[in-house]
Amino acid sequence: MSKVKYYYDKESLSYRKIERKKRTTFKYATIFITAAAFFAFIFVFIASQYIESPKERALKRELQNIQLQFQLLNKKMDQAEAVLANVADRDNNIYRVYFEANPIPEEQRRAGFGGINRYKDLEGFDNSKLITESNKRLDILQKQIVVQSKSLDEIAILAREKEKLLAAIPAIQPVSNEDLTRMASGYGMRSDPFTKVRKMHWGMDFTAPRGTPVYASGDGVVERANSNSSGYGKHIRIDHGYGYTSLYAHLYKYNVRRNQKIKRGDLIGFVGSTGRSEAPHLHYEIFKDGDRINPINFYYGSLTAEEFNKLLEHASLENQSLD
Repeated sequence: MSKVKYYYDKESLSYRKIERKKRTTFKYATIFITAAAFFAFIFVFIASQYIESPKERALKRELQNIQLQFQLLNKKMDQAEAVLANVADRDNNIYRVYFEANPIPEEQRRAGFGGINRYKDLEGFDNSKLITESNKRLDILQKQIVVQSKSLDEIAILAREKEKLLAAIPAIQPVSNEDLTRMASGYGMRSDPFTKVRKMHWGMDFTAPRGTPVYASGDGVVERANSNSSGYGKHIRIDHGYGYTSLYAHLYKYNVRRNQKIKRGDLIGFVGSTGRSEAPHLHYEIFKDGDRINPINFYYGSLTAEEFNKLLEHASLENQSLD
């Protein structure tokens, strides 16, 4: 119950009850409510600025964790970019050089993405710059990986082709050293055994007893195994691919047939003295793109350095050939 207040009236010398007008009461009430609302707003504003709610604290922790994860992601991207740069350097300066392939230009490896803004949906947030830059780096890194992957696929194909080429090149001596009597004549101007006139000798003559094994000097396909070429007698031609062909002449007999696939070191025939030949020996020639070349340059696959030097010395002597 509200207190009743009185005041002393000097004129009537008596106490009178204080009567409050409704308008005054409403005025005071309005002032009180307004002041209360104002102070409440100030309190809420201050609280919102300096006092965090549990939900705000949770969101803040989540945001800090996301920022930390982005920082870790950027560090990982730094490492990935460094590793990829090392692989790209070896790719351009070792692998592609070895396999005679053109290096990939740096601008092709590090090219960005032109045209429309790919990151428009990431704009307008508090951390848009961080998120956008991270996405850009990831996209460029992914593109670099694709470029490098395609390059390594190309290198793998070139490596397989190189392996086939190395296996196909006629790279061993067609007659074993233990079966040789001597290396009778080399490539170059030599005295003809029948006319005694100096003329070009297009191959190498290996003296060996009749029936000595003759081996294929590289992988290939037998192109010919007959005596249908003047002067060579029974002979074999092997197509090694890549423009290389080897010829084995004056054979006693064959151990292969036409169109047969063979490997380097396979027994293909036996030394004889058929055709235009003075004594049992193997006449050996190599063709590259249809031109005869010196076989002395193709013995890296079977001879030691000492054996090769000795062979080179005998091949350089301008003696008489045997065919």
